[in-house]
Amino acid sequence: MGFRKKTNKNPPVLSHEFIIQNHADIVSCVAMVFLLGLMFEVTSKVAVLFITVQYNVTISANEGLSEESVVNHFHHGLKDLATIFFYMLVAIIIHAIIQEYVLDKINRKMHFSKTKHSKFNESGQLSAFYLFSFGWGTSILMSENFLSNPVSLWDGYPHTLMPFQMKFYFISQMGYWLHALPEIYFQKTKKEDIPRQLVYISLYLVHIAGAYILNQSTGLVMIVLIKNGHVTRVCLSTRFSIWAVLFVLGRLLTLSLSVLTVGFGLSNADQQGLDLANGNFNVLIVRITVLATICVTQAFMMWKFINFQLRRWREQAQVQPVKPKKLQAPKTKSKKDKANGVNGVSSNGADSPRAKKEKSS
Repeated sequence: MGFRKKTNKNPPVLSHEFIIQNHADIVSCVAMVFLLGLMFEVTSKVAVLFITVQYNVTISANEGLSEESVVNHFHHGLKDLATIFFYMLVAIIIHAIIQEYVLDKINRKMHFSKTKHSKFNESGQLSAFYLFSFGWGTSILMSENFLSNPVSLWDGYPHTLMPFQMKFYFISQMGYWLHALPEIYFQKTKKEDIPRQLVYISLYLVHIAGAYILNQSTGLVMIVLIKNGHVTRVCLSTRFSIWAVLFVLGRLLTLSLSVLTVGFGLSNADQQGLDLANGNFNVLIVRITVLATICVTQAFMMWKFINFQLRRWREQAQVQPVKPKKLQAPKTKSKKDKANGVNGVSSNGADSPRAKKEKSS
């Protein structure tokens, strides 16, 4: 995210500077169009596709059909693209609110340099998102008993039906990471920072979308584990060693869970084979691809972490000052030593030069 200078000059309408300065207002107007569409019968059916979660399936627990026994679940489909697009707009609006009312005020008080300003904006936005995602994801894991019963992650696969909170969580995650792509333009990101941001945006989108399409509940657990690493870094920013240990443990736990679920759990599941109609992707080639993708990603994260750690140690070694050697002050003769020198006797009992001269004469 680049350093944006606010000027009093009004840029030309529809120019690059005009769009960048007013992108939050423009996006808000587009989102308002979808909300106003709910008010009219002609456009309500189209507006519902963007705003509400699609593919609702009502399941009755008992034959009595009482309201308490009815459970609503959801599955995925192409209509989810419209919902993801709308919540991408919402993410852009929230991003602008956090930037203007929180981060910009802190920047004006702290007087950061251009480099620290852009890093602070990026870290501030991601920290707010990670904290929110971690809390929301943890609540879903607890409500669905994934923590108390890990076998449910692969038992009964394919998990084509999911509760509202889980589906909305996946849609919100994909909407957020899609919003990060136009934010590269809106925030005037430096050219040298664009490849780095594109890498981690792509990694998040591939893993989240892959878990969503392949009906993998394990993806939710992995998202929460990744958010946990970033949250602990935010909370323990002054204790780098603690965060480093938790980060490594998070990567090991992610790998262990992936091997346990994909390598052992799904390989021994009852339903084997490729069935696109029923959402079953439990075949060897898919399992190997998923497991290899997760392992490569975790290895990449560890490689980046090790390089960051080594660079941090080198910087600390360069900054650490070298203690200068203490210069010993020359010893001054006492009055007694001077008197002995005058009388012809030095302090160590030997004759002084003057006494030797008198003896020779």
